Formats: sequence, C-alpha cells, structure tokens
Amino acid sequence: MGDTLPVLPLIKKTKIWNGFSGDFLVTLTGHVGSVYQVAWSGDSRYLVTASKDSTAKLWEIPSGKRAKETLPGHADEVYALDWSPNGGSVATGSKDRTIKIWKH
Repeated sequence: MGDTLPVLPLIKKTKIWNGFSGDFLVTLTGHVGSVYQVAWSGDSRYLVTASKDSTAKLWEIPSGKRAKETLPGHADEVYALDWSPNGGSVATGSKDRTIKIWKH
C-alpha cells in the first residue's frame, strides 16, 4: 500500500514495485501454486498472499524474499483474504468452504 505496488499475475511469484518511483523492490517466491490475491496490512509493513496451493503466506515488506510465516490448514485453494481492522489477524477463505482466522 502507500508507496508500493504488488503485481499479481496468475503465477507462483508476487513482484513489488515502488508506486511513486517505479523502482522494482523485490520478488516474493514460495508458493507452489498460482497466487490469487494479496492484501496489505494497515501499516503497509506486511503483505499476505492467497494461493492455489491451499495456503496463505505472510511477508514482511520490503525486507523479506521468503515468507515470514505460512498459514496452512485449508483443504483447497485460498481465494479470499483480508486483515482485521486493528491489524492483529488475517482472515482467509477457501474453495473448501471454510474461513480461518490467523493471529498476527
């Protein structure tokens, strides 16, 4: 958010650019399936990604090229995610018809 811009083609990587300067910052790799959605934390320090591989991943931006945490537990593709208003948790929704809440 803020001054960074994620690009989300249906591949296993998420690329981050500075939204003001256009400078490339980092490629986030770690999912083994396509990335479907991303959501920024309210303070723009973290990004969470949802994937076809049945996981969500938490990334610290811009420092981490590897996920800070993997959020497993869904039995099918993760299509939806968002942060709680206070930034203390992330909700994920899956094709398996479950919603999971993850404490940050």
